[in-house]
Parts: sequence; C-alpha cells; structure tokens
Amino acid sequence: MREMLSEAALDQLFREARTFNAWLPKDVGDEQLQALYDLAKFGPTSANSSPMRVVFVKSKAAKEKLSPFLSEGNRAKTMAAPVTAIVAQDHAFHEKLPQLFPHADAKSWFEGNQSLIDITAFRNASLQGAYLMLAARAVGLDCGPMSGFDNAGVDTAFFAGTQVRSNFLINIGYGDASRDLFPRSPRLSFDEACRID
Repeated sequence: MREMLSEAALDQLFREARTFNAWLPKDVGDEQLQALYDLAKFGPTSANSSPMRVVFVKSKAAKEKLSPFLSEGNRAKTMAAPVTAIVAQDHAFHEKLPQLFPHADAKSWFEGNQSLIDITAFRNASLQGAYLMLAARAVGLDCGPMSGFDNAGVDTAFFAGTQVRSNFLINIGYGDASRDLFPRSPRLSFDEACRID
C-alpha cells in the first residue's frame, strides 16, 4: 500500500503552486525538460494512445517565430519565459498504437473514424498537458498555462506537413513571485462540484 505524499509535496504540486506571469532570469536546461517529459509520459491515456506532442520553444529564433501568434496580453510574459511548451495533439496518433498497445489491434479501432480520432487526440493530449504541468512542478519548475494565441498560425509555423495541432501553451521556468502574481482566485467547494452517488 502506498503512502500519502508529504504535506510539502502536496503544497508544491497543488496548494501553493500558482500560474506565473513573470520569470526569474534563470535558465531551464534541456535535461530538465527531458526529466519532466519522462515523468509526464507515465500518466494514463485511453488505449495508451499518448497523442501529446510538445515543442519546447527555447531559442531566440523559435521565440521570434512564436511571437506573432501570441495575443497582446500574452506576448511579453511568453517572450520573457525561459521556455514555452506548445502542447499539441497528433491526429495520426493511432499509427503508433501497434507499438504502444501491442496486445490488441487498437489501430483498427480508429482507422476511418475521424471524429473518434479527433476527440481521442484532444481529450488525451489535454490530460497529458496537465500531467506535464504537474511534472514540471515536481521537478521544481513553475508554470504559466494559457490559451490566447492563434492556433492556426502556430500550426503552420511549427507543425506544417503533419497532423499535429496545437492545443495550449505553458510558460515554464522559475516564477518571480514578486511581480504580476495575482491573488489566488476562488475554487468551488466539494459540494458545489461533486456528488457521491
């Protein structure tokens, strides 16, 4: 039987974790990005479909390529972030199912069924994006997830010629709690959001 995580770990992952808008001038190493993906990849997806694809936008050239597609309110904080993850979903994910789900012919479940492909890709890549944020927090990084960008433009710039489509962005780095950190917004109580039948 597993033990509950420490209070400090729960604080880091959930209770004290925040959406950051300002960043300390501290680099995020490629090995850290690999470490957070290597944690996030173990989160469950239906039929182990694993449709999330990520571009970690780090270089000046890549940031400049991303910049025109950001909303005005998101541009400055994204350009200042050490890394921006483009969380996307691969609408050809089922091609990898013989590798990822070898004990059944799962690829055939999706072939010719575009609506099932699309909803499975979007749902599961969204889940994986959430796992990615928790993994980032687990390795000591902070996150600033956001929408507010031109998906079609990002897809053309970063995923041309593929069936990969952008979902949302996550700025990643070491958050600067002294700047642009808004008070925590309210959350729904258990009784407002849940029921036990």
